[in-house]
Amino acid sequence: MTKHRRVKLVQEGRYVAEVEVDLLEDETGWSPYLSPEDAYKLDDVRNALRRGDIKSASGLARVFELRPVTTQ
Repeated sequence: MTKHRRVKLVQEGRYVAEVEVDLLEDETGWSPYLSPEDAYKLDDVRNALRRGDIKSASGLARVFELRPVTTQ
């Protein structure tokens, strides 16, 4: 089994989080896949962003606020 570090993006409303996860590869037909811990981590970040709990989300990921760009 091999691990590859990747960054997954999670968007909720006006926030986007960069979450570092490990993609696992093995000889099965289900490869690549996330570990249960990383899947729960993505869920925790998404739920924190939905609640507006930026502090909790920031403890698990890098969080950014999206703002519209206006042209003149």
